[in-house]
Amino acid sequence: MKSKFLLMLISLVFFLNACSKDDNDAAEILETPVANAPKDVNDNGFKAKWNYVSHSKSYLLDVSTSEDFTTILPNYNSKEVTDLNEVVTGLTGGTQYYYRVRAKTEAQISDYSNVISVVTTGSNGIPEDPTFLKVKVNKLANPFFVGMAIKVSQLTNGTPYDVILRNEFSSISAEYEMKMDQISTASGVYNWTVADKIVAYGNTNNINVHGHALVWHNAVPQWLKDFSGTDAEFAAEVKKYITDVVTHYAGKVKSWDVVNEAVDDNGGAMRNTIFLQRMGPNYVKDCFQWARNAAIAAGDTSLLLFYNDYATSTNIVKQDKVFAILEDLKTAKVIDGVGFQMHNTYLSPTKAQIETDLNRAVAKGLKIHVSELDIQVNQFNDISSFTNERRLAQKAKYKEIVKIYNALPAANKYALTIWGMKDNESWIPYSTELNHPGNDWPLLYDSNFAVKSSHTGFLEGLD
Repeated sequence: MKSKFLLMLISLVFFLNACSKDDNDAAEILETPVANAPKDVNDNGFKAKWNYVSHSKSYLLDVSTSEDFTTILPNYNSKEVTDLNEVVTGLTGGTQYYYRVRAKTEAQISDYSNVISVVTTGSNGIPEDPTFLKVKVNKLANPFFVGMAIKVSQLTNGTPYDVILRNEFSSISAEYEMKMDQISTASGVYNWTVADKIVAYGNTNNINVHGHALVWHNAVPQWLKDFSGTDAEFAAEVKKYITDVVTHYAGKVKSWDVVNEAVDDNGGAMRNTIFLQRMGPNYVKDCFQWARNAAIAAGDTSLLLFYNDYATSTNIVKQDKVFAILEDLKTAKVIDGVGFQMHNTYLSPTKAQIETDLNRAVAKGLKIHVSELDIQVNQFNDISSFTNERRLAQKAKYKEIVKIYNALPAANKYALTIWGMKDNESWIPYSTELNHPGNDWPLLYDSNFAVKSSHTGFLEGLD
């Protein structure tokens, strides 16, 4: 009896010890640490920080130049740290870095923490890629036009504008000077002087000329705004204008934005313009048909006709309405492509949103023109100078968009056009129309005509 009792006691002790061990093991499963924003950022490094994890004996720190940690710095590849911070040194100024940590005991390692982004101060001293954009694009298996929005004042031979345009770009769009209120001075009366200079510059320098734009509600000449004839007579005036302009530039302008921004930003309705009011809901198709008829009559059977609009990647109701119009124009066989303006920010739209938008056009067999690309970095007016962090974020966004565009099927590519040359001449800084209260740096060149990291990002997007 005594031996049985002793055996039961020994078994109970073993059982309690086992339970205690299991409880301790369960208690010591390591939580995933939380990494915090860095401190003391300077030209050569920063202090990485993270929160305490119960039962951890140390932490493993990774520092990388890539967000996916495919390249980890040799001295910071699972570097073991016993504190809740580590001074990271030996870095390059003006460079993007990322860090993450794991908690560790003798027997366990936790999952990775969140990833923290940090940009060192100063300059990285690495020059931007000087390769000319069109040179690299023209070496692609499926090249496309690289465009720039221009003003006639920039086209004087030998100026920095002229040199950059001829070296870097294979297409031009007039920023404003080929719109209706610039050309049409009265019914059947035209001032071709400025537009002719733009077209001649392109033709002389073997640069594609994209016409922008035949019909836009913000470029209606005063005489047409005040037109007192019937609605049918109003439509006849618009038809005459489109016919005369397309005929005048037949064979010289290779593509036109026929109608610009016909869809409202709210509710998926047609924008309530003078053209809608006086010509009815079919006015867009009528304008395309008149442009197509004029081109054919002039013997220009290769003219490409585009519809152009903005903010369709994020405004899905607007996107749906635009594509309903495109479907109607496609059925009528009067459209060749669609222009996505892409006045974007470094945060928006997302890659997935842009791809979804463009792929809808691919599915319809339309050519795609990224027609007015610029990328804001100060949309919230929260910086007073162009910081390294925003510089690199802008570079990454340009790279992302170019990469998306370059991946399109060859049949759907047309052109990727940057909306202006220099930051200080962009329409974005201090724009009341855009409700942009402060400065910005949205383009590929700074105020001194020097290429920026965004230019390098464009080039990298072609790889």
